[in-house]
Amino acid sequence: MRKKVLAILISGLVIFTFVSLAISGVEKKKKDDLYRQVELFADSLAIVQNEYVEEAKSKDLIYGALKGMLAALDPHSQFMDPDTYNELKVDTEGKFGGLGIEITIKDGLLTVVTPIEDTPAWKAGIKTNDRIVKINNEITRDMSLSEAVKKMRGKPGEAVILTILRESEKRILEFKIVRDIIKIKGIKEARILEEGIGYIRLIEFRENTPQDINIVLDKLIKEGMAGLILDLRNNPGGLLDVAVKVAERFIEKGKIVVYTKGRQPSQNIEFISRSSHPLLNLPMVILINEGSASGSEIVAGALQDYRRAIILGTKSFGKGSVQTVIPLSDGSALRLTTSKYFTPLGKVIHGKGVMPDIVVEDGRIELAKAPEKAEVSENVFEEIKSAQIPAKEEKPFDYKSDNQIMRAADILKAVKFYKK
Repeated sequence: MRKKVLAILISGLVIFTFVSLAISGVEKKKKDDLYRQVELFADSLAIVQNEYVEEAKSKDLIYGALKGMLAALDPHSQFMDPDTYNELKVDTEGKFGGLGIEITIKDGLLTVVTPIEDTPAWKAGIKTNDRIVKINNEITRDMSLSEAVKKMRGKPGEAVILTILRESEKRILEFKIVRDIIKIKGIKEARILEEGIGYIRLIEFRENTPQDINIVLDKLIKEGMAGLILDLRNNPGGLLDVAVKVAERFIEKGKIVVYTKGRQPSQNIEFISRSSHPLLNLPMVILINEGSASGSEIVAGALQDYRRAIILGTKSFGKGSVQTVIPLSDGSALRLTTSKYFTPLGKVIHGKGVMPDIVVEDGRIELAKAPEKAEVSENVFEEIKSAQIPAKEEKPFDYKSDNQIMRAADILKAVKFYKK
């Protein structure tokens, strides 16, 4: 019996040793490969320093290499030199002159996520998925997000010329937009439409949004609200914790609103609803479109997963990655994508978006055919011919002319009738 136990222990030890050696072998191979690549980089750096036609500073070469390395990961990761990092801190703390558009890099092209309502870009007629091919006649190919933002921001009152490729219309358009101080009210509209149907248009998740939405919800309830349309169309997101606080007003306490998942355990975070008095019995429809991104997708995704609201409109943008700013010793910093957002049921948001329960596109309930994509030639930037279009006119709020709102109202009326 002892011999048998001893044999089992020896076998287990042999297996453990073999597995440990295999793992250490894999780790050693990874380290050896890294060392070889670092050696390749060091050799290239030495050659450039010695052979380049002009003397190059080591700092400039290292910074350039770091910028290229981070840019090769994804459009949102970035190396920031000390000046760029300081500008980022100023931007998050103070006011600035801008155009009022959320941008990203999509399919290798600088792309509008959404124009923010009531800003210069919105009034000029910029649309979601417009491709920005020139900024002040400078081609945006190979331009980073931070560089593009820097060129569009600046002194209020000064004009910026954007050359836009609008693939849906197969047209090149030119917009002259005057910078302004971007002041955004999180809630654009809050009212009773008809027959007890409340309507809230939320255009961004800002610091004071949770307090504002509580105030308007209390007001609408006192006015007899029996159902709610929450309009998140063209809402580019904003603050993550604010999006969570908005969502938790409509779901049970203790439920997951959204969670992040990365390679490191510290990047795996669950955001739990903590509202002590959520509105659980209020019928809801949430409106989304291709301009709904980030925080909007978190709210819509959570309420859809819990079957707490009907999602109506078109598929959202699909912007759901988390960037962490990591300061470095010389005052520079890395802006690194470290995790992605997932809905409570584990659906990934980034690159996928939120699919509505009921598709209402361009005023039609049935799903329309996708517009034919414009062929973009290699010489598109050289072949651009500018065309002017009239600026968007300010119109009073008229929900009856908005087919998506009316379809949402019909759903809430049906729910009310069914309950009776």
